[in-house]
Amino acid sequence: MEQKRAQLPARHELKYFIHPAELESLRSVLRATLPLDPHCRGGRPYTIRSLYFDDVDDSAYYDKVAGVMHRDKYRIRIYGHSDAEIFLERKRKIGDLIQKSSVQITRRLCEQLMDGNPSGLQRAASPVLQDMYIQMRTRLLRPRVIVDYEREAYMHPAENLRITFDLNLRSGLNNFELFNPDIATVSPCGENVQILEIKYDAVLPGFVRPLLWNVRTDRSAISKYVLCRRFEPLEG
Repeated sequence: MEQKRAQLPARHELKYFIHPAELESLRSVLRATLPLDPHCRGGRPYTIRSLYFDDVDDSAYYDKVAGVMHRDKYRIRIYGHSDAEIFLERKRKIGDLIQKSSVQITRRLCEQLMDGNPSGLQRAASPVLQDMYIQMRTRLLRPRVIVDYEREAYMHPAENLRITFDLNLRSGLNNFELFNPDIATVSPCGENVQILEIKYDAVLPGFVRPLLWNVRTDRSAISKYVLCRRFEPLEG
C-alpha cells in the first residue's frame, strides 16, 4: 500500500549535538511557543526504531563520512516496536537538501527484505520498492544496524517546520530483530549528548532564530546511522 507521503519535497535539515542542560532550556521555550506532534501522547516522546541497509561496499557509510553531496540511504522504520505501521524509506541527499520517499509495507515483506530476498519487488507499483530491488540485486544491499531513539517533536505550519529532540540514541550491536524490544543496545555517543534537528521547506521561519539565541550549540553533520555503526569493524 503506497503511503500519502510517498515522496516529500526536498527539505532542509539542520542538526546539532545539544547538552541536556541546554535541551531543558530550549524545551521550556518550545513548549510555550509551539504545539507538540500528536504522536507525543501525554507530552511524552515516542519511540522510533530503524533498520538501516547498506551495500557490499558500505557505500552509504563511506559516502557520508567522505561528505559526498549526492547519496541514498535505505531503512525500514517502525514506531514503538510495533508492526502496526512499517515503512520502507529512501532518504536522498541532494546537495544541501534532503528528500525522503516512503512506502508502507507488510510485516511479511519486511521480514523478506531483512532476509535479503528482493523477489517480486521488480513488479511493485512503488518506485521505492523497485529501487530497493535494483540495489539488493546489483549492490547486495543488506541490513547493517538497528538505530533506536525517542523523538520529542514540535511543529508549525510555516514552511512545514519541525523542531525535534532525538533522545537516548542506541545502537543494536549487529542484532537485526526489528520487533524485539529487549535486544541489547548501547549508546554510541554518551548519555550526556542528545540531538536537536530543525527541518523546514524553503526558508527558515523568522521566529525560529530568536528561540535559539540562548542555546549554546554548534551545527554538525550528524548521521545516526554512522554513529551507530561505530562498534562494527569496517574496512576501507
